[in-house]
Amino acid sequence: MNLGGIFRPKPTLSAAELTHGLRMLTFEGVTSTAFTSITTSGFLAAFALALGASNFHIGVLAAIPFITQLFQIPFILLVERLRHRKAIAVTAWLAAQLLWFPIALIPVFLGVPSAAAVSVLLGLMAIRGLLAAATNCAWNGWIRDLVPQQVLGRFFSHRQALSTLAASGFGLVAALFVDNWRNLASEESAVFGYTAVLLVGALFLGLASPAFMARMPEPLMQQLSGSRPSLKQMLSSPLRDANFRQLMKFLFVWSFALNLAVPFFAVYMLMWLKLPLSGVIALSVLNQLSNVLFLRLWGPLADRFNSKVILSLSASLYLLVILGWTSTTMPDKFILTIPLLVVLHIFAGAASAGVTLTVGTIGLKLAPQGQATPYLACASVATNLGAGLGPLVGGLFAATLTGYGFLPPVAFLIGLVALNMLTSVREEGEVGREVVLEDLRAHSLGVSRAVSLVPGLRFVARSPLGYLRHVPGVDVALGVTAYQVASLSRTAVAGANHVLGTGADIASRMGHAIAGLEISGLEEETEELGVEGADLVRHVAGKAIHALGEIAGDIGHLAEESVKAELDAVGRVSIDPEEAF
Repeated sequence: MNLGGIFRPKPTLSAAELTHGLRMLTFEGVTSTAFTSITTSGFLAAFALALGASNFHIGVLAAIPFITQLFQIPFILLVERLRHRKAIAVTAWLAAQLLWFPIALIPVFLGVPSAAAVSVLLGLMAIRGLLAAATNCAWNGWIRDLVPQQVLGRFFSHRQALSTLAASGFGLVAALFVDNWRNLASEESAVFGYTAVLLVGALFLGLASPAFMARMPEPLMQQLSGSRPSLKQMLSSPLRDANFRQLMKFLFVWSFALNLAVPFFAVYMLMWLKLPLSGVIALSVLNQLSNVLFLRLWGPLADRFNSKVILSLSASLYLLVILGWTSTTMPDKFILTIPLLVVLHIFAGAASAGVTLTVGTIGLKLAPQGQATPYLACASVATNLGAGLGPLVGGLFAATLTGYGFLPPVAFLIGLVALNMLTSVREEGEVGREVVLEDLRAHSLGVSRAVSLVPGLRFVARSPLGYLRHVPGVDVALGVTAYQVASLSRTAVAGANHVLGTGADIASRMGHAIAGLEISGLEEETEELGVEGADLVRHVAGKAIHALGEIAGDIGHLAEESVKAELDAVGRVSIDPEEAF
């Protein structure tokens, strides 16, 4: 079957082709994630509410993208039969992205709010979910063979960081546009603000994603020895793998717990806390910026240690954040609600960075070479089945019981069960969570000692809060916070040293240049400059050297005072001077 040169798999990839492919993969992630920032967030929920959706409809809308991923199972046969993963992924993804145009135009052709508008929205989202399932089935194995295993953590953390920054900017601009549109437009035409944003996003970002995908090379799928296995045989392989089966159990329960509550947080802020859409998206942007900041932490740690331990740490922090949502109302909105929301979104970004990164990479690492398609498809089915059932159950409970208040504690308890399942998963080279936490604390020891030397702040370092380090979730929050504070402090110190060092270097070079000019250059140029010109040059050189002497004196005085302060501090606390310095 000839699909053209652009879709033809290659037996081997050159270094240039691999570099180009990873660059296109990054661009694809940036464009698709930027558009996804409004199609899987509070923006889409607000659009559905404007069309007339109920709490149950919001749950169904959140579940559709995950439930439809179950259709990856029959698509496995398509991928194994055609063995052209790129052609399948690009074609299906292009069709899926094109569906956003009729979705955006629903208010144009149907009256809103109405049951018909909501039904059309859910129907189109279901069709799009089927196309996304075909895309993901082909995509997972393709990426498994394209990205080198030894750089999985670093590459995907970098890709996710850039994608999150793009998503933050587009999501915030979209929300501000919709809020301004609603303030200026009549009540009947307010919904068209969502239409405008979806059309622009689909045109410039949604369609750019399959365009970049089409420019990525596809490694040739490895041929399995013997006859081609049936669908039952392919699916039974990961199910017979006890270790991978345990990972699938964890992915199902974790996804169910997470999506039991998280999809309703945006609706909770819009309807219960009465925040404007721009405020909800602004908090989402804060979450995403925190996500980017902490990706720089989790990615290298995942490569250095392993994906499982980072997943365990970040998941426990995420559960702490989910439980923290119960404190945003007591039982109503109060003065600390907004500050609590800010803190929760910051730590949610830190936790989701680690979870999103390692949930993807741990499956890639545990899938055997040559069997990535069925293994990753089964992992994706487990993840999406749990993620689909979670919002359905949460939506039913929210619609029939007292609302959203009880969802976070229930999700927290189920999440603890999932973390216990993760302990049974085995990954090559794995270490305990204590090793990673100790590594995080080691990076912050310098800042802790510096704080203890400052009069009036010693209580911070000596406060009786050490027991918190042994509480799962809290230990991670303390560890990553101390790490980031230490990192920022070291960056600031390095910047200051660079400025001082650069100034001293410039002064030294100027001094040598001027001195050289006075010694060697004046005699040769005297005849051309004349006596007056030579005197002028000597005068300028003398003033410059005098100024440099004053600069050097100031720097020396500053260094002297700094050393005196260090020695004074060492004497007061009676510690080893070498350790202090």
